[in-house]
Amino acid sequence: MCEKIEKVNSWLSTVFGDQPVPHFEVNTRTVDILYQLAQSSEARCSDTSLLIEDLKQKTSEYQAEGAHLQEVLLQGVGLSYASLSKPASDYLSALVDTAMVLGVRDTSLGSFMPAVNNLTNELLEAEKSNRSLERELRALRKRLGATLVLRSTLQEDVNKSVKSQAVESAKAEERLLNMDFVTAKAKELVNRRERAEAQLVSRNMDKSITHEAIVKLSEEVTMLKQEIIPLKKKLEPYMDLSPNPSLAQVKIEEAKRELAALDSQLEMNMDFK
Repeated sequence: MCEKIEKVNSWLSTVFGDQPVPHFEVNTRTVDILYQLAQSSEARCSDTSLLIEDLKQKTSEYQAEGAHLQEVLLQGVGLSYASLSKPASDYLSALVDTAMVLGVRDTSLGSFMPAVNNLTNELLEAEKSNRSLERELRALRKRLGATLVLRSTLQEDVNKSVKSQAVESAKAEERLLNMDFVTAKAKELVNRRERAEAQLVSRNMDKSITHEAIVKLSEEVTMLKQEIIPLKKKLEPYMDLSPNPSLAQVKIEEAKRELAALDSQLEMNMDFK
């Protein structure tokens, strides 16, 4: 722990230089984090120093090689960079720039041709990849168009469903209201019927004059009328014969008695009402 704190303090002093080191809480976690940062920083600084030394060495080598080439040109053909014309100097600078872009060691044709071929191959591969990407892009656009059409169709279906649901909800609510009204009305009618039945029972109403009894009696009367029709047809030949006076008198008396009974029943019904 003490060694880590010493290393952290040394690293912070190096980082901040003449400026004061900010105060921080000294605990195990803080010291561990700062210790890791210090190690990472020292590793990066070491790598950077090695890279700088390598670049310096390469610069020295290139400067020595340039000086050697200048000496060869000067001694061999009597040329120097200062004696070149403006176009020649421009061409030479362009050649050097091209060599640096291509990453070749020298400007010989043997170095340029492989570099140009590699660059051409990379260009062809890039064009091939570009064509493939364009095909994929067209396919994606086509699928996107179909997806948008499908989305529009689904949205229309959703809107129709929402409207239909709203209409059905309104109808269902109306039916519920009608059902409530019908239910209440049915209860009211049942209560009225029960009160009416209780009232009729309290008045000792004859069951023979109820609606059911009258309907049944009407049906029996209809059946009797149907049975009388063939009997009347059988009696038609005897209708022209003169009746027996004594028998006719008996029938008249029976009819009077039946009429008196009906009048009495009618008066009783009127009194009951």
